[in-house]
Amino acid sequence: MANSYNGIAVPADGKKIGYANGKYSVPDNPIVPFIEGDGTGRDIWKASLRVFDAAVEKAYQGKRRVAWYEVFAGEKAKAKFDNWLPDETVDAIREFRIAIKGPLTTPVGGGIRSLNVALRQILDLYCCVRPVKYYKGVPSPVKNPERMDVVIYRENTEDVYAGIEWEEGTAECARLIEFLNKDMLKSGKKQIRLDSGVGIKPISVTGTKRLVRMAILFAIETGRKSVTLVHKGNIQKFTEGAFRKWGYELATEEFRDKVITERESWIVDNKDKNPNLTVAQNAELVEPGMEFAPPAFRQAVEAEVKDVLDRIYATHGNGQWKKKIMINDRIADSIFQQVVTRADEYSVLATPNLNGDYISDACAAQVGGLGIAPGANIGDGYAIFEATHGTAPKYADKDVINPGSVMLSGVMMFRFMGWNEAADLIESGLEKTILQKKVTYDFERLMEGATKVKTSQFADSIIENMGVGVLV
Repeated sequence: MANSYNGIAVPADGKKIGYANGKYSVPDNPIVPFIEGDGTGRDIWKASLRVFDAAVEKAYQGKRRVAWYEVFAGEKAKAKFDNWLPDETVDAIREFRIAIKGPLTTPVGGGIRSLNVALRQILDLYCCVRPVKYYKGVPSPVKNPERMDVVIYRENTEDVYAGIEWEEGTAECARLIEFLNKDMLKSGKKQIRLDSGVGIKPISVTGTKRLVRMAILFAIETGRKSVTLVHKGNIQKFTEGAFRKWGYELATEEFRDKVITERESWIVDNKDKNPNLTVAQNAELVEPGMEFAPPAFRQAVEAEVKDVLDRIYATHGNGQWKKKIMINDRIADSIFQQVVTRADEYSVLATPNLNGDYISDACAAQVGGLGIAPGANIGDGYAIFEATHGTAPKYADKDVINPGSVMLSGVMMFRFMGWNEAADLIESGLEKTILQKKVTYDFERLMEGATKVKTSQFADSIIENMGVGVLV
């Protein structure tokens, strides 16, 4: 371990977080790197840090504490080192494994497209985790926001975010279009217009399966009842359709004793309800209108039914399937409707990169918006917890912004570390403060009779309310 990074000494009173065999080993005084963030990041980090330290102190009475260690990215790094993302910042996060950050500016004028994306790609933080739940008292545009309690597992390294694209009018783009039109598309009617920009959308077996694996493990560890694969496979059959296919494969190959697919549940439940049901009769229940289907289709469905019953009825039948984690899938555009109309039917969503980006914000909008939307980027052995909103530079240093996104990202971090008592205190303090209607301007303007408070005052109230009341 180096003695310093970016010229800042490593805290002498802290210890490294360890990692071996897929498990983290967290000491009572872990060194945790932080990036305060740009713009409003300065205000919300100061407020959040006080809340974090107060929660740890209250929960553990001095037996545990975080040795915070500042590292640099964004505008502060550019000013100090003429580098938006210094190598030693990445080295420090790699060394200490778990970090937390505020929002960062995306540099203008080329180079790094997004510092957030750069960190994810450099450290292979392949899973973006976005929990979305309702805290009592938060203003919401929907009638029953309490129905929302989902955790979104978004693939973080592939899809259009891989950044593989060519600008219209360039020689490289023209050469690619010529190759596609003349070689890859020569036997069909499809052709790419010559005045197009072109992007590549890679989705791999590796990227898909490790993402879905993490989502299912989370569901097992936390007692969640379902994992839904969100995709646009009806149109993009070999990318998003493959995400669906590989997700099901992973689930049934690696977690057979703990899961059942939605289609399997129909077959098993049909047999449970009528033990004398024939395979052909079961198939007709699974696929209504079978009498109009071609013989080959009927034979394929009957073979599927027989295979499912042969493989899993002994372990999943007689109602046992109801105790398993349901693996199902939904088309991406459909899920946007369903998280509004029937959010309580979903628990864990596993998605390709772009779908996950959209659905995370759409869900967050129902329960208070990005101001209190936490997030994490997790890989094998490394994790960065972060605010999910932007830097809002016009509000910088005015002590007015809602710090909830960073604070709840800290809740995620503490739970990840196994410090659940500190996480509980932060959540209870936040909810109690909102119920008291002591809120920052973004909530105050939407709540009748609310008192508008500053960022720092919001933190004061959360600290005062820690442990007051019980979350339901």
